[in-house]
Formats: sequence, C-alpha cells, structure tokens
Amino acid sequence: MTTLRAVLMVLLKDLRIEIRTGEIVVTTALFALLVTVLTSLSFYLDQNTALLVAPGILWVAIAFSGVLIMGRSWSREKEYGVIRALWMAPIPRSAIFLGKAMSALGYLAVVEIAVVFVVGVLFQLDMMSMLGSLTTLLALGSIGFIAAGNLFAAMGVRSRTRDLILAVAVFPLIAPSLVCAVIATRELFHGAPIEEIFVWIRILIAFDVIFVTIGLWLFEPLMSD
Repeated sequence: MTTLRAVLMVLLKDLRIEIRTGEIVVTTALFALLVTVLTSLSFYLDQNTALLVAPGILWVAIAFSGVLIMGRSWSREKEYGVIRALWMAPIPRSAIFLGKAMSALGYLAVVEIAVVFVVGVLFQLDMMSMLGSLTTLLALGSIGFIAAGNLFAAMGVRSRTRDLILAVAVFPLIAPSLVCAVIATRELFHGAPIEEIFVWIRILIAFDVIFVTIGLWLFEPLMSD
C-alpha cells in the first residue's frame, strides 16, 4: 500500500467516525466559543481595545481547542483498541502520523470558522475584508501546532496523565509559533496589508516545516515498543 493511500485510509476513518458522532468537533467548538465569550467580557470593548485583545483571544481559543482535539482523537483510538490495529497494519508509520494530523487539522478548521465568526461579532471586526489573509495565518499557525501536538498526543496514549503531558509538552514548544501568529494577526486587524506581515508568514512556514519534519522523523521510534 502506498503512503498516500494509507494516509487517506486513516484520514477517512477518522472523518467517518466524526461525521457519525460529532463527538470531537461539537464539544470542542462549544468549549472554544465559551472561552471566547468569557474572555471578551473581561475587557471594556472600545474599538482600540478590541483591536489589541482580539488576536490574543482568537489564538488562545484555538490553542486550547487544538489540545483538546488531539488528546481526544488519540484517546479514542486507545479506548477502542484501534491504535494496536493501526500499528500492526502493513502501512508506513508516517502515514498514521499524517492521517491523524490531517484529521485533527480538519476538526480544528471547523472550530476556527466558528471562533472567527464569534470574534468578529463580539469585537465588531470586518472579517470579510481580510478573510484571505486571515485564512492564510490560521492555516500556517495551525499546521505546525497540530504536527507538534499530534506527536505528543500519540505518545500520551500510553499514559494515564496524557492530557497533562500533552499540555505541558506542547505549549512551550509551539510558543514561538503562537507568538508570531498573534503578532501577525494583530497587524492584520490594524489594517496592515499581507505584504507587511510577510516576514511573520515566512517564520510560520519555517516552523511548519520543522515541526512536520520532526514529527515524521520521531513518530515511529517514539511509538515503538
């Protein structure tokens, strides 16, 4: 079986389960919206304050949602004994990593759509005028985050404290990437064209390449018995 076909097999398996149950996306979206609303209520939302705090609130909601998504995605495999079946299947180990990462990225994308809409409403931001640039930042910020988190979430399957391990290990690792994403989003909300934030985009691309490469390289040895 080719790597691409194996990746699609793992991805479609996860998507079919999620379409039937809605377990991960629905619960995570509700959590993200709750975080967004409660955090926004902590500030007096004049226009200047909104532009300053909205990027941070947006990425805080995305970061915590991503951790929940990845943790639940891998724990579901353990609960039903699927992780051992995947490991025994005659497919490349990198395909398991990529398939799970892509499904988590898809779940997070749905949550991000809801969060962006709510942030736009609460902070009175014209999201449509910057939709293309914001989508680029969200995609680049999410890819590296999911790649790094997916590796630690897979490792945490064997531990009873997997959620704690995931949060403690991932946030320090992806902190520089999140900082770049927040700064770029802040500049975008202040009206900066895509050309002015391209330096941050290049840094995010570099983080994505590094995290994906490390994940593919370390997944098999870290998951081996």
